[in-house]
Amino acid sequence: MTDNKISKSNPWWKSAVIYQIYPRSFADSNQDGIGDLQGIISKLDYLEHLGIDAIWLSPVCKSPQDDNGYDISDYQDIDPIFGTLQDMEALIAKAKEHHIRIILDLVLNHSSDEHIWFQEAKKSRENPYHDYYVWRDGTKGTPPNDMRAAFGGSAWEWVPELQQYYFHQFSVKQPDLNWENPKLRQEIYNMINWWIKKGIGGFRLDVIDQIAKEPDKRITNNGPRLHEFIRELSRETFQKADLVTVGEAWGATTELAKLYSNPDNSELSMVFQFEHICLDQMAGKEKWDLAPLPFLKLKEVFERWQTELYEKGWNSLFWNNHDLPRIVSRWGNDGKYRVESAKMLAILLHGMQGTPYIYQGEELGMTNIQYEIKEYRDIESLNLYQERLQKGYQKEEIMRSLYAKSRDNARTPMQWNDKENAGFTEGKPWIKVNPNYKEIHAKRQLTEENSIFKCYQKLIRLRKEYSVFVDGKFRMLCKEDASVFAYTRENEDFQLLVICNFYDKTIRNPLEEPEPSAKLLISNYLKIDTNTVLRPYEARMYLKDFRKSLNS
Repeated sequence: MTDNKISKSNPWWKSAVIYQIYPRSFADSNQDGIGDLQGIISKLDYLEHLGIDAIWLSPVCKSPQDDNGYDISDYQDIDPIFGTLQDMEALIAKAKEHHIRIILDLVLNHSSDEHIWFQEAKKSRENPYHDYYVWRDGTKGTPPNDMRAAFGGSAWEWVPELQQYYFHQFSVKQPDLNWENPKLRQEIYNMINWWIKKGIGGFRLDVIDQIAKEPDKRITNNGPRLHEFIRELSRETFQKADLVTVGEAWGATTELAKLYSNPDNSELSMVFQFEHICLDQMAGKEKWDLAPLPFLKLKEVFERWQTELYEKGWNSLFWNNHDLPRIVSRWGNDGKYRVESAKMLAILLHGMQGTPYIYQGEELGMTNIQYEIKEYRDIESLNLYQERLQKGYQKEEIMRSLYAKSRDNARTPMQWNDKENAGFTEGKPWIKVNPNYKEIHAKRQLTEENSIFKCYQKLIRLRKEYSVFVDGKFRMLCKEDASVFAYTRENEDFQLLVICNFYDKTIRNPLEEPEPSAKLLISNYLKIDTNTVLRPYEARMYLKDFRKSLNS
């Protein structure tokens, strides 16, 4: 960092920015319509120019693709749709040349039913792999209990040749692994250490809070042995290298996050928690119901996570991922104020304490898609359409929900240029490109001085220049203001002030004019005419340097 505040207590990932790639939709090198590892290699110049420090790859391990690669059949091989193990090794090596680390997405709660472990486990109760999974005795038609799987149906599947049920929290093709078995745990540690030797820079751990399940007690997440398991996992693998680790933990609270991300490095670097991103779902009756964002609650949630984890843990900062709609369409404005609102959301998030994650295309202000129902690929979206039709919903109402919340909103191909298929492929893309690629694409934004891309590029650079981004203490301002999101971050050398108008109306600025010594670091309007008002989605970030005040 420019002001030399980096230390063992501030490892590289605290000043880093991580970029998530959904490989299927990023860049297609062999023109089969599906993105691949060689496609990612071809875009490393772009990513280095953006300034990111690491790439989180959504799953690329060998898989039948029943659940978008989250059903792994071989943890130590690459799925042919993305390339080969040699391609993966090349990506790790080439990325290193661009000062970028590769983060692998690992699924340790369950495997594919096509994994050799499960194929062996089904052969007999005496097979040494049988206890790698969660089994219960029973009779056909009478499962051990009435627990339901996340994707529908019973969480128990009958295997007649064994006269037993196996447990699966997700698809029937995703049997849960039995972490109570020390041999299974050692297999996992051996596999992770194998990847570490390959040069992997870190791991994103899918639904890691569910590995200590106790289905007899109906416990799926935050089981009694969870943190014991994670500490052992970390000790046997992660602590042996300079890695970043992030666990997906939908059930995380701030107190649990302090365990996961304890500064003593005994567990993980950080977790993905989703309290802030699920607020409008909480306001609706069901996930797919549409409801306005409870803005004051959003501020309260961010304030709690920022203050309670200060010096006791570490935050992940994100608006988007492969399962979420595009943030500029969700809480910004993807029409008249697309550029302004996309920049505002970036400035608001990147000023906070934590490691920011950028999802592919977010740095361009890519938007949600409106497909015809036949063009959707997401099984969750297609199931919802049929279920709601059967319940009597009007087609138009169902489609409004899909337009707003379908996971396919995030999975449209990356928009590289204004050529056919947005430069993603010369073949037929696996999913239709967003028609607005003629206007929204990387090639244009790389040359435009005030593009969304350039805003993200500058925010990434600022994070590395000023220690306050890493260790500054957070204080929320204007808590009860229904339009303004404002806060300060402060350490011994600097004070950062961020003020954002979250909506599309010009409003009075509730804050006093910044001191003359405060420097405007970044804003989303070219010129500030007056400090008395904030224009639609206006965002500003100021820096006060206490060192200059002392020296003057």
